[in-house]
Amino acid sequence: MTRFSSRHSTSPFIWCLAIICAIISVAVIIGGIVIFAGYMIIHPRVPILSVEYAHLDLLKYDIVGVMQTQITIVIRAENDNGKAYALFDETNFKLSYEGRTIAYLKQGEFEVDKKKTMSSHYVVQSYPIPLSRTMMDATDYAVKQDVITFELKGGSKSRWRVGPLGSVKFECNLSCELRFRPSDHNYIPQSPCTSAHKH
Repeated sequence: MTRFSSRHSTSPFIWCLAIICAIISVAVIIGGIVIFAGYMIIHPRVPILSVEYAHLDLLKYDIVGVMQTQITIVIRAENDNGKAYALFDETNFKLSYEGRTIAYLKQGEFEVDKKKTMSSHYVVQSYPIPLSRTMMDATDYAVKQDVITFELKGGSKSRWRVGPLGSVKFECNLSCELRFRPSDHNYIPQSPCTSAHKH
């Protein structure tokens, strides 16, 4: 009786591809373990943004309902890590009055050293803003009460960096009210305007 047998050999290309995939998988796993171990050892804290100072430099408001303003805002970036640098990128804020955007605040990438802070000064000058009847009434009331309120919203994408360990990204967001006295243009600090409570 005649017996038939067949053997299928694996292509060398398939073997090479399998070896390459295995090497890549091991490298990814080792890299993840190294980054995780570094994070657990260093245990970096999330960078913080906060309003350090503000001042109502200019407030003009006429009887026809046109307002013009200039505001100085100082935002502090804080890196409380002793072993990691903090990088901030895509820093954008929106300043509004009674729901209407009056200015945008933007800044390029910057780095804050270990256990250091960095203050960014913004001088926000708006174009003449035509007010609706509702906004005119709100402004009249604010002037009489000697308290005018602006809204600041936005934030930055931050990450910490430690040599070859790579980085982990965080979002630092601000959403708060900036209150001023029109009589002397001073800032009225209340609860801290900070991103710390977001995390």
